[in-house]
Amino acid sequence: MTFARSRLVRLLVPAAVAVVSPVLHADAGPAHAQAASADEVARVRQSVTRDEEALRRRSDELRRDATSIDARILARGRSYVRLSRAGLLPVGDGFEALVEHAVRLERLHHALENDLATAKRLAAERVAVSKELAAVRARGSTLDDEQRVLARAETALRAADERESAFAQAFESSSHTAVYGAVGPAEPGARSSFAELKGRLPFPIAGRSEIRPARRASSDGPGLEMRAAPGAAVRSVAAGRIAFADSYADYGKTVIIDHGRHFYTLSANLGTIDVAVGDEVSAGERIGSVGDTGNGPRLYFEVRSGKDTVDPASWFGL
Repeated sequence: MTFARSRLVRLLVPAAVAVVSPVLHADAGPAHAQAASADEVARVRQSVTRDEEALRRRSDELRRDATSIDARILARGRSYVRLSRAGLLPVGDGFEALVEHAVRLERLHHALENDLATAKRLAAERVAVSKELAAVRARGSTLDDEQRVLARAETALRAADERESAFAQAFESSSHTAVYGAVGPAEPGARSSFAELKGRLPFPIAGRSEIRPARRASSDGPGLEMRAAPGAAVRSVAAGRIAFADSYADYGKTVIIDHGRHFYTLSANLGTIDVAVGDEVSAGERIGSVGDTGNGPRLYFEVRSGKDTVDPASWFGL
Protein backbone atom coordinates (compact mmCIF):
# COMPACT_ATOMS: atom_id res chain seq x y z
CA MET A 1 0.00 0.00 0.00
CA THR A 2 1.41 3.39 -0.94
CA PHE A 3 2.33 6.08 1.58
CA ALA A 4 -0.55 8.50 0.89
CA ARG A 5 -3.17 5.75 0.67
CA SER A 6 -1.98 3.97 3.81
CA ARG A 7 -2.09 7.23 5.77
CA LEU A 8 -5.64 7.95 4.61
CA VAL A 9 -6.69 4.40 5.48
CA ARG A 10 -5.34 4.88 9.00
CA LEU A 11 -7.14 8.20 9.38
CA LEU A 12 -10.48 7.63 7.65
CA VAL A 13 -11.43 3.96 7.80
CA PRO A 14 -11.25 3.58 11.62
CA ALA A 15 -13.59 6.57 11.93
CA ALA A 16 -16.04 4.91 9.58
CA VAL A 17 -15.85 1.57 11.39
CA ALA A 18 -16.42 3.30 14.73
CA VAL A 19 -19.83 4.47 13.53
CA VAL A 20 -21.03 1.26 11.95
CA SER A 21 -19.69 -1.22 14.51
CA PRO A 22 -22.39 -0.68 17.18
CA VAL A 23 -25.09 -1.18 14.53
CA LEU A 24 -23.73 -4.07 12.49
CA HIS A 25 -21.55 -5.92 14.97
CA ALA A 26 -22.85 -5.33 18.48
CA ASP A 27 -21.46 -8.70 19.61
CA ALA A 28 -18.46 -8.90 17.30
CA GLY A 29 -14.80 -8.31 18.06
CA PRO A 30 -12.67 -5.53 16.52
CA ALA A 31 -11.48 -7.71 13.62
CA HIS A 32 -15.05 -8.57 12.67
CA ALA A 33 -16.13 -4.94 13.03
CA GLN A 34 -13.43 -3.80 10.63
CA ALA A 35 -14.87 -6.12 7.97
CA ALA A 36 -17.92 -3.87 7.67
CA SER A 37 -18.32 -2.71 4.10
CA ALA A 38 -20.52 -0.29 2.22
CA ASP A 39 -22.42 -3.28 0.75
CA GLU A 40 -23.13 -4.64 4.22
CA VAL A 41 -24.32 -1.25 5.42
CA ALA A 42 -26.63 -1.00 2.40
CA ARG A 43 -28.01 -4.49 3.05
CA VAL A 44 -28.74 -3.72 6.70
CA ARG A 45 -30.24 -0.38 5.68
CA GLN A 46 -32.69 -2.20 3.40
CA SER A 47 -33.64 -4.51 6.25
CA VAL A 48 -34.18 -1.53 8.56
CA THR A 49 -36.34 0.13 5.90
CA ARG A 50 -38.51 -3.00 5.63
CA ASP A 51 -38.88 -3.13 9.42
CA GLU A 52 -39.79 0.54 9.52
CA GLU A 53 -42.45 0.11 6.82
CA ALA A 54 -43.95 -2.93 8.61
CA LEU A 55 -44.07 -1.07 11.93
CA ARG A 56 -45.60 1.97 10.28
CA ARG A 57 -48.34 -0.21 8.73
CA ARG A 58 -48.99 -1.87 12.09
CA SER A 59 -49.14 1.55 13.77
CA ASP A 60 -51.71 2.71 11.23
CA GLU A 61 -53.77 -0.46 11.77
CA LEU A 62 -53.72 0.02 15.53
CA ARG A 63 -54.75 3.64 15.16
CA ARG A 64 -57.75 2.65 12.99
CA ASP A 65 -58.72 -0.14 15.41
CA ALA A 66 -58.47 2.24 18.37
CA THR A 67 -60.66 4.81 16.61
CA SER A 68 -63.23 2.12 15.85
CA ILE A 69 -63.28 0.71 19.38
CA ASP A 70 -63.59 4.21 20.87
CA ALA A 71 -66.62 4.89 18.71
CA ARG A 72 -68.17 1.55 19.74
CA ILE A 73 -67.53 2.23 23.42
CA LEU A 74 -69.21 5.62 23.07
CA ALA A 75 -72.29 4.12 21.36
CA ARG A 76 -72.64 1.26 23.83
CA GLY A 77 -72.08 3.59 26.75
CA ARG A 78 -74.95 5.77 25.65
CA SER A 79 -77.16 2.70 25.21
CA TYR A 80 -76.21 1.46 28.64
CA VAL A 81 -77.09 4.79 30.23
CA ARG A 82 -80.48 4.83 28.48
CA LEU A 83 -81.29 1.27 29.56
CA SER A 84 -80.13 1.96 33.11
CA ARG A 85 -82.49 4.94 33.38
CA ALA A 86 -85.37 2.95 31.83
CA GLY A 87 -84.96 0.33 34.54
CA LEU A 88 -85.82 2.95 37.18
CA LEU A 89 -89.22 3.74 35.62
CA PRO A 90 -92.45 1.86 36.41
CA VAL A 91 -92.70 -1.34 34.36
CA GLY A 92 -96.11 -1.99 32.78
CA ASP A 93 -95.36 -5.26 30.94
CA GLY A 94 -94.90 -7.49 33.90
CA PHE A 95 -92.13 -9.62 35.28
CA GLU A 96 -90.93 -11.10 31.99
CA ALA A 97 -90.31 -7.67 30.53
CA LEU A 98 -88.33 -6.72 33.63
CA VAL A 99 -86.17 -9.86 33.32
CA GLU A 100 -85.54 -9.23 29.62
CA HIS A 101 -84.55 -5.67 30.41
CA ALA A 102 -82.10 -6.84 33.07
CA VAL A 103 -80.56 -9.42 30.70
CA ARG A 104 -80.05 -6.79 27.96
CA LEU A 105 -78.48 -4.46 30.48
CA GLU A 106 -76.10 -7.17 31.70
CA ARG A 107 -75.08 -8.13 28.14
CA LEU A 108 -74.41 -4.51 27.31
CA HIS A 109 -72.36 -4.11 30.49
CA HIS A 110 -70.30 -7.19 29.60
CA ALA A 111 -69.75 -5.94 26.04
CA LEU A 112 -68.60 -2.59 27.38
CA GLU A 113 -66.11 -4.31 29.67
CA ASN A 114 -64.71 -6.27 26.70
CA ASP A 115 -64.50 -3.11 24.61
CA LEU A 116 -62.66 -1.26 27.36
CA ALA A 117 -60.21 -4.16 27.76
CA THR A 118 -59.62 -4.18 23.99
CA ALA A 119 -59.05 -0.41 24.01
CA LYS A 120 -56.52 -0.80 26.81
CA ARG A 121 -54.69 -3.58 24.94
CA LEU A 122 -54.62 -1.52 21.74
CA ALA A 123 -53.28 1.50 23.62
CA ALA A 124 -50.47 -0.57 25.16
CA GLU A 125 -49.56 -2.10 21.79
CA ARG A 126 -49.56 1.33 20.16
CA VAL A 127 -47.07 2.55 22.78
CA ALA A 128 -44.84 -0.49 22.21
CA VAL A 129 -44.97 -0.12 18.41
CA SER A 130 -44.24 3.61 18.68
CA LYS A 131 -41.15 2.90 20.80
CA GLU A 132 -39.94 0.20 18.42
CA LEU A 133 -40.55 2.45 15.42
CA ALA A 134 -38.56 5.24 17.06
CA ALA A 135 -35.69 2.81 17.74
CA VAL A 136 -35.73 1.53 14.15
CA ARG A 137 -35.75 5.08 12.79
CA ALA A 138 -32.81 5.97 15.03
CA ARG A 139 -30.97 2.90 13.80
CA GLY A 140 -31.73 3.91 10.21
CA SER A 141 -30.40 7.39 10.88
CA THR A 142 -27.16 5.89 12.23
CA LEU A 143 -26.83 3.73 9.13
CA ASP A 144 -27.47 6.76 6.90
CA ASP A 145 -24.66 8.57 8.72
CA GLU A 146 -22.42 5.54 8.28
CA GLN A 147 -23.14 5.36 4.55
CA ARG A 148 -22.13 9.00 4.24
CA VAL A 149 -18.94 8.39 6.26
CA LEU A 150 -18.00 5.37 4.12
CA ALA A 151 -18.77 7.27 0.92
CA ARG A 152 -16.52 10.15 2.02
CA ALA A 153 -13.75 7.70 3.00
CA GLU A 154 -13.96 5.89 -0.34
CA THR A 155 -13.92 9.19 -2.21
CA ALA A 156 -10.86 10.33 -0.24
CA LEU A 157 -9.07 7.05 -0.95
CA ARG A 158 -9.82 7.29 -4.67
CA ALA A 159 -8.55 10.87 -4.64
CA ALA A 160 -5.38 9.71 -2.87
CA ASP A 161 -4.83 7.06 -5.55
CA GLU A 162 -5.33 9.62 -8.32
CA ARG A 163 -3.03 12.14 -6.61
CA GLU A 164 -0.29 9.55 -6.09
CA SER A 165 -0.62 8.33 -9.67
CA ALA A 166 -0.37 11.92 -10.92
CA PHE A 167 2.70 12.50 -8.74
CA ALA A 168 4.43 9.42 -10.16
CA GLN A 169 3.38 10.10 -13.75
CA ALA A 170 4.73 13.65 -13.52
CA PHE A 171 8.27 12.18 -13.70
CA GLU A 172 7.65 9.50 -16.33
CA SER A 173 7.75 11.36 -19.62
CA SER A 174 8.05 14.90 -20.89
CA SER A 175 5.22 14.15 -23.30
CA HIS A 176 2.82 13.11 -20.53
CA THR A 177 0.43 15.44 -18.75
CA ALA A 178 -0.85 14.20 -15.36
CA VAL A 179 -4.59 13.82 -15.18
CA TYR A 180 -5.25 14.67 -11.52
CA GLY A 181 -6.70 18.19 -11.45
CA ALA A 182 -5.68 18.67 -15.09
CA VAL A 183 -7.12 21.49 -17.17
CA GLY A 184 -6.26 19.77 -20.42
CA PRO A 185 -3.03 18.81 -22.23
CA ALA A 186 -0.88 21.44 -23.88
CA GLU A 187 1.90 21.18 -26.44
CA PRO A 188 5.24 22.33 -24.98
CA GLY A 189 6.68 25.42 -26.57
CA ALA A 190 10.28 26.01 -27.52
CA ARG A 191 12.62 26.02 -24.57
CA SER A 192 16.35 25.92 -23.94
CA SER A 193 17.92 22.74 -22.66
CA PHE A 194 17.54 22.40 -18.90
CA ALA A 195 20.79 20.42 -18.76
CA GLU A 196 22.70 23.48 -19.97
CA LEU A 197 21.67 25.31 -16.78
CA LYS A 198 23.53 22.96 -14.45
CA GLY A 199 25.80 24.95 -12.15
CA ARG A 200 24.04 28.25 -12.88
CA LEU A 201 20.42 27.45 -12.16
CA PRO A 202 18.64 30.56 -10.81
CA PHE A 203 17.17 30.32 -7.32
CA PRO A 204 13.38 29.94 -7.10
CA ILE A 205 13.03 32.69 -4.48
CA ALA A 206 14.47 36.19 -4.64
CA GLY A 207 16.58 37.90 -2.02
CA ARG A 208 18.66 36.50 0.78
CA SER A 209 17.92 32.96 1.84
CA GLU A 210 19.40 30.42 4.22
CA ILE A 211 19.87 27.16 2.40
CA ARG A 212 20.51 23.75 3.93
CA PRO A 213 20.35 20.13 2.75
CA ALA A 214 17.09 18.35 3.51
CA ARG A 215 15.19 15.27 2.53
CA ARG A 216 11.59 14.14 2.65
CA ALA A 217 10.80 10.71 4.08
CA SER A 218 9.14 9.53 0.87
CA SER A 219 11.93 10.83 -1.41
CA ASP A 220 14.76 8.68 -2.79
CA GLY A 221 17.30 11.50 -2.86
CA PRO A 222 18.39 14.84 -1.41
CA GLY A 223 16.69 18.21 -1.60
CA LEU A 224 17.25 21.71 -0.30
CA GLU A 225 15.36 23.83 2.20
CA MET A 226 15.42 27.57 1.56
CA ARG A 227 14.35 29.81 4.41
CA ALA A 228 12.45 32.87 3.26
CA ALA A 229 9.83 35.35 4.36
CA PRO A 230 6.36 33.84 4.65
CA GLY A 231 4.36 34.42 1.51
CA ALA A 232 7.46 35.18 -0.57
CA ALA A 233 7.00 34.46 -4.27
CA VAL A 234 8.26 31.12 -5.56
CA ARG A 235 9.22 31.20 -9.22
CA SER A 236 10.02 28.70 -11.93
CA VAL A 237 13.78 28.26 -12.35
CA ALA A 238 13.34 27.48 -16.07
CA ALA A 239 10.66 27.28 -18.71
CA GLY A 240 8.42 24.25 -18.65
CA ARG A 241 4.98 22.82 -18.20
CA ILE A 242 3.19 22.20 -14.88
CA ALA A 243 3.01 18.44 -14.39
CA PHE A 244 1.61 18.39 -10.82
CA ALA A 245 0.00 21.04 -8.64
CA ASP A 246 -1.60 19.72 -5.46
CA SER A 247 -0.89 18.55 -1.91
CA TYR A 248 1.06 15.32 -1.62
CA ALA A 249 2.10 13.16 1.36
CA ASP A 250 4.85 14.77 3.46
CA TYR A 251 5.62 17.38 0.79
CA GLY A 252 2.56 19.51 1.50
CA LYS A 253 1.43 21.79 -1.32
CA THR A 254 3.64 20.89 -4.25
CA VAL A 255 4.31 22.03 -7.83
CA ILE A 256 6.27 19.85 -10.26
CA ILE A 257 7.50 21.43 -13.50
CA ASP A 258 8.44 19.34 -16.52
CA HIS A 259 11.38 21.09 -18.20
CA GLY A 260 11.73 18.62 -21.05
CA ARG A 261 14.13 15.75 -21.75
CA HIS A 262 13.04 14.08 -18.50
CA PHE A 263 14.23 16.91 -16.23
CA TYR A 264 11.89 18.13 -13.48
CA THR A 265 11.95 20.52 -10.55
CA LEU A 266 9.81 20.10 -7.46
CA SER A 267 8.83 23.02 -5.21
CA ALA A 268 7.07 21.98 -2.00
CA ASN A 269 5.95 23.27 1.40
CA LEU A 270 4.11 26.01 -0.49
CA GLY A 271 1.63 28.33 1.15
CA THR A 272 -0.29 28.85 -2.09
CA ILE A 273 -0.27 27.28 -5.54
CA ASP A 274 -0.77 29.81 -8.35
CA VAL A 275 -0.64 27.48 -11.36
CA ALA A 276 -2.58 24.48 -12.64
CA VAL A 277 -1.60 21.23 -14.33
CA GLY A 278 -0.95 21.81 -18.01
CA ASP A 279 0.05 25.48 -17.66
CA GLU A 280 3.09 26.59 -19.65
CA VAL A 281 5.41 28.72 -17.51
CA SER A 282 8.48 30.74 -18.43
CA ALA A 283 11.67 31.11 -16.42
CA GLY A 284 11.06 33.43 -13.46
CA GLU A 285 7.26 33.10 -13.60
CA ARG A 286 5.49 32.90 -10.23
CA ILE A 287 4.13 29.46 -9.39
CA GLY A 288 3.20 29.94 -5.72
CA SER A 289 4.36 31.30 -2.37
CA VAL A 290 6.45 30.13 0.57
CA GLY A 291 4.47 28.34 3.28
CA ASP A 292 4.96 27.58 6.95
CA THR A 293 3.86 24.23 8.41
CA GLY A 294 5.03 25.07 11.93
CA ASN A 295 8.82 24.94 11.55
CA GLY A 296 9.16 28.42 10.08
CA PRO A 297 8.63 29.61 6.50
CA ARG A 298 10.74 27.68 4.05
CA LEU A 299 10.69 26.26 0.53
CA TYR A 300 11.62 22.64 -0.14
CA PHE A 301 13.20 22.09 -3.57
CA GLU A 302 14.26 19.03 -5.57
CA VAL A 303 15.72 18.40 -9.02
CA ARG A 304 14.87 15.12 -10.70
CA SER A 305 16.21 13.38 -13.75
CA GLY A 306 13.47 11.00 -14.75
CA LYS A 307 12.42 9.30 -11.52
CA ASP A 308 15.81 9.82 -9.84
CA THR A 309 16.25 12.63 -7.32
CA VAL A 310 19.64 14.27 -7.93
CA ASP A 311 21.65 16.58 -5.69
CA PRO A 312 20.23 20.06 -6.37
CA ALA A 313 23.18 21.90 -4.79
CA SER A 314 25.40 21.27 -7.83
CA TRP A 315 22.72 22.70 -10.09
CA PHE A 316 22.84 25.98 -8.19
CA GLY A 317 26.65 25.94 -8.13
CA LEU A 318 26.78 25.45 -4.36
